[in-house]
Amino acid sequence: MGQVVQLTDENFGTEVLKSDVPVLVDFWAPWCGPCRMVGPIVEELAGQYAGRIKVGKLNVDDNQITATNYKVRGIPTLLLFKNGEVADQMVGAAPKPKLEEFVQGQL
Repeated sequence: MGQVVQLTDENFGTEVLKSDVPVLVDFWAPWCGPCRMVGPIVEELAGQYAGRIKVGKLNVDDNQITATNYKVRGIPTLLLFKNGEVADQMVGAAPKPKLEEFVQGQL
């Protein structure tokens, strides 16, 4: 099973921007209902694509600097990073097939 990295303002540069594989970042908050729906799917994707992508979750309440830097205004927001740059983004909850399509578009 792939591991989901807990991202913070402090480790974002190392874990995401300097990663040698694409990184799917889930910007979320514990009080967000749609985030709680997407969370388990994101964790499944971490296992499904283990070794091909890295998956991380960033709590926007605790890490406002990073959320602000990437202009995250609504959650859940999923950003897919390649080579330290945002390659794609999705805002709002989506079913697993849509999230798989989102990830596969960047592999």
